[in-house]
Amino acid sequence: MTAEAQERGIISAMDRRRPLVQYALPVIQVLLFIGVVIAGVGPLLWLVKSGLSTSQDIIRGPMELWPSGIQWHNVPDAWTQVQIGSYLGNTAIIAIGSLLSTLFVCTTGAFVLSVLRPKWGPLITGAVLATLFLPGVISLVPLYLTILKMPVFGWNLQNTFWAVWLPQAAGAFNILVMKRYFDAIPRELIEAARIDGASNLRLFTALIVPMSKPIIGVVALLTVIGSWKDYLWPLLVLPDPKLQPISVALPRVAKTTDLSLQMSALFLAVLIPVVLFLIFQKQFLRGVGMSGGIKD
Repeated sequence: MTAEAQERGIISAMDRRRPLVQYALPVIQVLLFIGVVIAGVGPLLWLVKSGLSTSQDIIRGPMELWPSGIQWHNVPDAWTQVQIGSYLGNTAIIAIGSLLSTLFVCTTGAFVLSVLRPKWGPLITGAVLATLFLPGVISLVPLYLTILKMPVFGWNLQNTFWAVWLPQAAGAFNILVMKRYFDAIPRELIEAARIDGASNLRLFTALIVPMSKPIIGVVALLTVIGSWKDYLWPLLVLPDPKLQPISVALPRVAKTTDLSLQMSALFLAVLIPVVLFLIFQKQFLRGVGMSGGIKD
């Protein structure tokens, strides 16, 4: 049984001893690796090449390497003429605000449902879980009408960053992921803290949050990436060009901007998410795994 378990796979240990397999398998592995690298890194490299080329070179020879020389001035020109710095600043404000609001809502909500466990907790958990089965398009119109006129207060949040921060904070997925992590914390630690006289606030800040740093990091990273690439909702609630993030501004300015500057602006817009992924790839992959576990 042990020998059979060790030989399980696409190719058995006996087949690996055959000369044809010994020579063909490494070749296939190398070809697959090259294909994955080309598919993943190729578009980014082409974007870098196009961002440092002239518009004529991009149109006449998309795959040629700088026939007219490397245009280093495209990057600073895109920063000043296309105002990439301003749009990146708006994107950063949206991402940071979404991050803070999301962490506040999901941690406190998960704390109530998982640690305090009120009588109506299962009902709220079921309602939050049910929202995951609703397509986002269904809630788009009522959410937009709510932004135009807030209930009770009557405020119009359009053309304010609050119109992006508040809906982002009310994400059911983040609350459920945080709740599952809080459920795994031993109840003995919580009961011991209560015996020592810890209040609910003290329990939350001194015990639950410090023990939940891994999941908080995952939620924070997913929130920043999601808000950075979001397009439709900021387009609806931020019609003022001075407040728009990079994802909304680039398609708008593409009509009046030179092609080479567009490519440079796209490169600057893509650079930050790529760097964040390279730095926090372990947390990001862990978050993707949790996402699959929840949705399955």
